[in-house]
Amino acid sequence: MAGEKDYNKRIVIDPKIHFGKPCIAGTRVPVENVLELIQENIPFNEIIEKYYPDLEIEDVKACAKDTF
Repeated sequence: MAGEKDYNKRIVIDPKIHFGKPCIAGTRVPVENVLELIQENIPFNEIIEKYYPDLEIEDVKACAKDTF
């Protein structure tokens, strides 16, 4: 499925960034931080508008992909 491949490219692990924690590609935003907001039932679009304006909705979806 093409969408899954796109999601996999949106999350990267680089030992030089945040001690190798998964981050959103092209940013220093840890997936863990986004997941905490999702777990607090904050809508995806609000996460982008209020917390991480540099992210796209697909970045947030990629963080949640294997979580739910």
